[in-house]
Amino acid sequence: ATSTPNRDPALQALLDKQEITDVLNLYLRGADRADTDLIAAAYHPDAIEEHGGLYMGPADAYVAMMDEQLPHAKYMNHLCTNVIIELNGDTAHVESYILAYSRMKKDGEKFDSLTLARAVDAFERRDEAWKIAKRQLIWEWNNDMPFAETWGRGLITDDPSKLIRGKKKPDDLVYATKG
Repeated sequence: ATSTPNRDPALQALLDKQEITDVLNLYLRGADRADTDLIAAAYHPDAIEEHGGLYMGPADAYVAMMDEQLPHAKYMNHLCTNVIIELNGDTAHVESYILAYSRMKKDGEKFDSLTLARAVDAFERRDEAWKIAKRQLIWEWNNDMPFAETWGRGLITDDPSKLIRGKKKPDDLVYATKG
């Protein structure tokens, strides 16, 4: 969205912050649903990704790497919280917390992993759109837990096969309901 010259500055700030928040949330939907088009759309073409010591370089190369990895990450969810947006004209300093859950398997053993990271993003509004120009990820903590999916010890359901579960693009319900 573009800034309208006659628009109240406080209203424009709210609209800008909402657009930035939407970019953050759609990025995480992209990670969870293996929809790398959504992840790519969060970045400007010349953006830089510094993924907390695991990757540093062009964001488009990072997205290509995610395109290979995400379809194999069966159960994974990311939550975006504590979003702080400091606007300065067509730039914004954005900090957000990312709580990530994933089900993993190593040496034949399933386990659940919960991780908290912070994204420190330099957003820029170019061509009327807010996107990430540079992302720096900071790892805060991780907790691995034994696999123990019991659906509330059977209180939610005693037959998990009946549940509608999250899937990857294009099979997830969110894609089926668009149109």
